[in-house]
Amino acid sequence: MAKRNAFYAQSGGVTAVINASACGVIETARLHKKHIGKVYAGHNGIIGALTEELIDTSKESASTIAALRHTPSGAFGSCRYKLKSIEKNLAEYERLIEVFKAHNIGYFFYNGGGDSADTCLKISQLAERMGYPIQAIHIPKTVDNDLPITDNCPGFGSVAKYVAVSTKEASLDVASMCASSTKVFILEVMGRHAGWIAAAGGLAAQNEGDAPHIILFPEIAFNKEKFLKKVQQSVKKNGYCTIVASEGAQYKDGTFLADAGNVDAFGHKQLGGVAPTLAAMVKEALGYKYHWALADYLQRSARHIASATDVEQAYAVGKAAVEMALAGKNAVMPAIIRGKGKRYTWSIVEAPLEKVANVERMMPRNFITRDGFGITEKARDYLSPLIQGEDYPPYKNGVPDYPTLKKVRAPKKLKKSFRI
Repeated sequence: MAKRNAFYAQSGGVTAVINASACGVIETARLHKKHIGKVYAGHNGIIGALTEELIDTSKESASTIAALRHTPSGAFGSCRYKLKSIEKNLAEYERLIEVFKAHNIGYFFYNGGGDSADTCLKISQLAERMGYPIQAIHIPKTVDNDLPITDNCPGFGSVAKYVAVSTKEASLDVASMCASSTKVFILEVMGRHAGWIAAAGGLAAQNEGDAPHIILFPEIAFNKEKFLKKVQQSVKKNGYCTIVASEGAQYKDGTFLADAGNVDAFGHKQLGGVAPTLAAMVKEALGYKYHWALADYLQRSARHIASATDVEQAYAVGKAAVEMALAGKNAVMPAIIRGKGKRYTWSIVEAPLEKVANVERMMPRNFITRDGFGITEKARDYLSPLIQGEDYPPYKNGVPDYPTLKKVRAPKKLKKSFRI
């Protein structure tokens, strides 16, 4: 029987280091040519499998694949496309198995967050039911850092570093002008239900009075009166107030401060901008001059300031995924486990997808100060190792030099096309 091929796909919002995981998968698979044939990548994630748009990564040179380690975004294309339950849309899952059969794919590596973990699990279960066993391994990725079991999620360390650095630098700017100009600066960061990214802004503070002076977490109900009082106190004490606000900041009843009224492909509410909402509150109640910024895609694509720890871990989970598949594992995810000593260490273990899929991990309450506006030393001890080290990409003509992939498609083998 011919060697089985592998299929790799990227899912959801990309990160500064998701391609490092792709690099780990492809390079490790190439080291095991006796057991793994080609590695196909889905063009635009799982959609590429459904439409049989498979990128043949064997057509990429070793140097190009190696360069993925320092390249941001999703090199093969990602997507926000959630497969419905098997009961509601069996045709989609059957189509995936048909494509896998046609291309002799026996290994499925899905690189994403909680929704992709669920998809990975379902595909594993259905393939077995249909008599075409496929080893499905989920590779963790999410800037939100909200997957269970794993100590942290690849992608988070780099966005945390970006937010901490940006908070520190912007605050120095505001501090230099606050006597006659801007008094309040608001940085809005990602984090729909979990405040990990907002918490990372707290790492900018080294001494008493340092910014940020207020952090808003989804886990802590927003109280307008307390918030405005804290802003006023900070301006009186420090001359200015820097706020790091999670996009998911919400009132006690669960209403988001910035609910835009729409939902995305995964059914998540679209959030319309908490920073300008807060700025309007401050202006109306206190009259302070303000500026606000939306970190948005900048925070998750900033490979130029990626955490070296994050890059190493992202590559490691990609490598481990292939090794787990070769060891006969199925429906598992390589998870990062933190060592217990004072010096930061980590290792990788396997986590069953039944315990990962559709589970969100929030910030522990003891990571947030009693008043709800800052991070504790416990949080600082957890976060700090994840942003350590610099791993700069190569530069050319003053800007990062990122590779351009050929993205050669594998010939289609199925006569029937599939519409998304």
